[in-house]
Amino acid sequence: MSTTAEEPHISSRSQDSDFKRLATLSLAALGVVFGDIGTSPLYAIRECFHGEYSIPVTTQNVLGVLSLLVWAIIMIVTIKYLTFIMKADNEGEGGILALTSLIISHSKKKSKKNSNGQRWFLVGIGLFGASLLYGDGMITPAISVLSAVEGMQIIAPELGALAIPVTVSILVALFLFQNNGTAKVGALFGPIILVWFLVIGILGLNEIIRYPRILMALSPWYAVEFLLDNHMHGFMVLGAVFLSVTGAEALYADMGHFGRRPIRLIWMSLVLPALLLNYFGQGALLLGSPESSHNPFYSLVPSWAMIPMVVLATMATIIASQALITGVFSLTQQAIQLGYLPRLTIRHTSASHIGQIYVPAANWSLMFATVGLVVGFGSSSRLASAYGVAVTATMLISTILFYFVARDLWKWNRFVVNLLVGFFMVIDLSFFVASMSKLFHGAWFPLVIGLFCFMIMLTWQQGRSLLLRQIQDRTLTLAEFAESLAIQQPLRVKGQAIFLTANPDIVPIALLHNLRHNKMLHSEVGLLNFSTERVPRVPNSRKVEVTPLANGLYRIVARYGFMEYPNIRQVLALANQQGMNFKPEAISFFLNREKIVSGMKSKMSVWRKKLFALMARNALSATAYYDLPSGQVIEIGVQVQI
Repeated sequence: MSTTAEEPHISSRSQDSDFKRLATLSLAALGVVFGDIGTSPLYAIRECFHGEYSIPVTTQNVLGVLSLLVWAIIMIVTIKYLTFIMKADNEGEGGILALTSLIISHSKKKSKKNSNGQRWFLVGIGLFGASLLYGDGMITPAISVLSAVEGMQIIAPELGALAIPVTVSILVALFLFQNNGTAKVGALFGPIILVWFLVIGILGLNEIIRYPRILMALSPWYAVEFLLDNHMHGFMVLGAVFLSVTGAEALYADMGHFGRRPIRLIWMSLVLPALLLNYFGQGALLLGSPESSHNPFYSLVPSWAMIPMVVLATMATIIASQALITGVFSLTQQAIQLGYLPRLTIRHTSASHIGQIYVPAANWSLMFATVGLVVGFGSSSRLASAYGVAVTATMLISTILFYFVARDLWKWNRFVVNLLVGFFMVIDLSFFVASMSKLFHGAWFPLVIGLFCFMIMLTWQQGRSLLLRQIQDRTLTLAEFAESLAIQQPLRVKGQAIFLTANPDIVPIALLHNLRHNKMLHSEVGLLNFSTERVPRVPNSRKVEVTPLANGLYRIVARYGFMEYPNIRQVLALANQQGMNFKPEAISFFLNREKIVSGMKSKMSVWRKKLFALMARNALSATAYYDLPSGQVIEIGVQVQI
């Protein structure tokens, strides 16, 4: 009897716990994931009627633009990303690199003949899509903060001259803060963005009540009619309409931090209604006051609330910028782990959240580029001309990658996949072509940044392949080395040594050089290879594999995911659980120090070889990257020609 009475209580407690956890995750997701798309109302409608390809403020145009904008949000964010794209996760992680890795891992299981060309195509477009996000990471903080600060001109026109200096000051302070991490202020992000969405929703609702006929724009026919009536001019306006969905990729990229359910829940219950109310409110305002097209967002705000609204908008845009900056840090870490960028300094800024990292090189590059954009373009309207191309291209690439996931991995019906992806492609291509019309008005900038980063990634990956091939040709396999030891046993000295190797099947050159010149070998030798798997994280149960070899040698393979950070202490602890007995304080670590020179004939051009050599010289040392005890590290130099 008592047991039966207690079961509902236990179930209720469990449900309460699940609800609290869901509510907590949803609030956190609100602060991190939705900042970018949530601040789009500051400039999206304005650019349609007051931008480079602005359209006259007439009733039909207002209804048409608003209908385009509403259905863009529904089709791209709600249906494409939240319903379909977010199904394609790599062990819970999202983002274009995670999606690319998922497809590559699957294609490797297929026959090499059929999948090799396809794999390289997918790697190429996936890397290019990731590269374009660097351009997005530079423009988003600039346009978001500047568009919020420009509200000062409405409070007092004479303050307009201060918009640029104030924006630059805020951005510099934001980037200087990155060294401390976001953990200390992370708890504030969710509540601030919650207030932001509630306020912009109320502002829009107030105007809708005054002009309820604006709700007619819910009909997609007004969007079709707008495009038919305005022809090419109407099509060009799509580039400004797209500004309303520029944060959609962040929803997918941050899925690993919060999961699908909290993101979908907070979108449907709060973010989507608040955005639609505000956009409809701006449209209603334009019906009654066409002259407000120069800044319809701030025109919704009562004069007595203007100062607090500018402050709130600035705080919201800073949070949106923070999310993009953190995203660039995560993208950089993933690219390093996957072998597409040289080793860089990465600092963890939170003991409890592994995703909170700081990459100094990426931070300072972003800061100088963002400040330069603000000063160079001078206004958020001009920046809007440069915005959108990188994001439309990335979304287009995500659609292509999703096609291969649905077709090859999920084995969906070909007709269904072609119909669904074809529909998404029509939408993505329309926005991409419309955004490309702004190519000579600043849209070239994110493309140049993307191409530069793409070239850097390809150069590093190809250069490393050439380098490893040259090293492999100059050394022995483990089997050959074991045979040589059996024929002529060198002097063995008591001690433990670990040689880092890029290939677990060959003997590192550092070991051969040490043996050749010092005529000795430690009594216990570990050949350690760090391998990055194309999954976000590798469980400890299969993170380290130890293979005992003859003559006191061990082969150690440490497998890490592309979202993890290699840790030598963890590797040794896990290896010792498998029969080794290496004491960290007694180990001598031997590393190769390659001096790269150009000269070998290959498909790689001379200037790219020089670029690779420059990156290799400035890459973070293996000692620092793997956090090896510097007093126990011995580097052995070797000259390699590529």
